[in-house]
Amino acid sequence: MKSSGNPSPDPQCADDVWIATTAGVAKLVSKLEANNTSVVAIDTEADSLHRYRESLCLIQFTDGKDHCLVDPLGANDLSVLAAFLEKSTVWMHGADYDMTMLKREFGILPRQVPDTQIGARLLGLRQFGLANLVEHYFGEALSKSSQKADWGKRPLTPKMLEYAINDVRFLLPMGEMIVSELKEKSRYEWFIESCDAAREKVIQRDDSREEPWRISGSGKLEGQGLAMLRELWQWRDYEASCWDRPSFMVATNRQLLEWCELLLDGKSIKLPGHFRAERRERFDAALVAGRALAKEDWPLKPRGIRRRRDQSFEEKYQKLANRRDKVASDLGIDPSIIASRSVLEGIADAETSPEQVLLRWQREVLGI
Repeated sequence: MKSSGNPSPDPQCADDVWIATTAGVAKLVSKLEANNTSVVAIDTEADSLHRYRESLCLIQFTDGKDHCLVDPLGANDLSVLAAFLEKSTVWMHGADYDMTMLKREFGILPRQVPDTQIGARLLGLRQFGLANLVEHYFGEALSKSSQKADWGKRPLTPKMLEYAINDVRFLLPMGEMIVSELKEKSRYEWFIESCDAAREKVIQRDDSREEPWRISGSGKLEGQGLAMLRELWQWRDYEASCWDRPSFMVATNRQLLEWCELLLDGKSIKLPGHFRAERRERFDAALVAGRALAKEDWPLKPRGIRRRRDQSFEEKYQKLANRRDKVASDLGIDPSIIASRSVLEGIADAETSPEQVLLRWQREVLGI
């Protein structure tokens, strides 16, 4: 691996920077194991903004001294790398998405995933994006120009390659700085517990949603409105699949909800002018199908949690919230890191116990 310069997008560039073969991946892992490397950092790039089915397009990788880019689209067998990551400590930033990608792609997660974003928030930093932290700790400004780039295209441009390398280049030295500060503030154990909990959350998460059409905001719909939303969501999903583009490029969630409200009010829908005749015909067929559903076949509205908003509940909640806000102010951190409003409401209503919804360090600082 090389530690300086920008890797070239040319397929003829150095194999230790741009790794696009199964043999190259095996060589990388062999070198790491020979050096007894057990702590690395990674980031991932996918094509969710450009394709119907999101796929892993790039893995940025560093051992702290050298950096490389692993191309999953070229190296068709990454099992050796997956096995290495599974037994390693792997630093990430905003790790939820990257862990989700690893779990989906390889069925594994690293044994430990320290997250620089979690560490920064526990230190009280209010701007904790990667670029914010790089500027805070190293005084360098990172370009964000490739955030929405199409990572599924080849070759990658020099600008994209520089962006990709910078996503991991600072992680390990930054992690060391964050850990040092956390230990000075006696918050390192909070960090470890929080990162372990975030990792476990990804492991336990069910990625197969039974009713993906129940988008955010659909809770305000009932009966026929939900039936129409389901039909329109399925229409959009089909169109996106045929086009091989993300569903939001066909219609946004907000548009689907607005269309349902118009239909319920007996109003007509004006479709975008660029829609082809075939897409319009399938849209009309979806409306017909939704309207033809018998009432007993309409989707049911999920029953939400109905809490007793009486004086006793309000007093219990306010007492917890005041305690949380006071502790957060004293520690200089965001109150939501200690406990969210919904968590405190659940405790106040005796719906959940603190042991069920709070980490040990959160219970300790709250004194509950």
